[in-house]
Amino acid sequence: MSTATMTPSTTGGSAVTPRPRERAVPDPIPFTRILGVELRKMFDTRSGFWLMASIVIASVIATTLTILLGDRDDLTFDSFAASVGSPMSIVLPIIGVLAVTSEWSQRTALTTFTLVPSRGRVIGAKLVNALVIGAVSMVIALGVGAAGNLVSAAITGNDAVWDIPAWTFAQIVLANELGMLLGFALGLLFRSSPAAIVGYFVVNLVLPGISEALSGSQKWWADNAAWFDINATRFLLFDSKLTSEEWLQLGVTSSIWVLLPLVIGLGLVMRSEVK
Repeated sequence: MSTATMTPSTTGGSAVTPRPRERAVPDPIPFTRILGVELRKMFDTRSGFWLMASIVIASVIATTLTILLGDRDDLTFDSFAASVGSPMSIVLPIIGVLAVTSEWSQRTALTTFTLVPSRGRVIGAKLVNALVIGAVSMVIALGVGAAGNLVSAAITGNDAVWDIPAWTFAQIVLANELGMLLGFALGLLFRSSPAAIVGYFVVNLVLPGISEALSGSQKWWADNAAWFDINATRFLLFDSKLTSEEWLQLGVTSSIWVLLPLVIGLGLVMRSEVK
């Protein structure tokens, strides 16, 4: 029995080697498309829709209660801005938290990061959407407050008082955006909705009391608390014109309480195994 041996054909004495196939590399998904998808995901669920709707609902309720229960002769635009600002300081950080943690609570992180392997682009899109929603929400809330100011003036027959200058409005928006960023950073850090929401309220409700207690017993802390307590300077944005030192203190405390958790959380998300 003989065995046939296959030999490659030669041309001019050299073997012909097959050319490797080149695999087509698809174009990366445009960032604008990721923005649109992430924005739609924030509204798609029933809880997400009603959380967004609560911005308008809370503003209308707060404005109505201010007209009904407030001293109408003393009501100004600042009165309505303060009333609508309180619910915004609660709702907006929760939106920031859920913008991140929903990927893990709804178990969509694996699908999201499979379709868009660049996790940084997904987190960046979520961050941009959260900031835009925060700014638009404040404009809507203050618009409802302005309507309430006009209604109150029409009821009393007095002239409407517009006592919030542009710089105060900008500071109010910045204060709420910082709160939303804090919620977003805690969402990245914990990747759990309950833990991040509890963490936010600890920072905003528990730590101010601890700081005040320390200020009463420790002179050094009383003199330097504004360099460590983000609430000491962030709350000044609502009704005070900050000095250069207070702006510097706000930058330092924001770096400690917002930027540092954001960087740590982003590093954890980039390296963690998604299940």
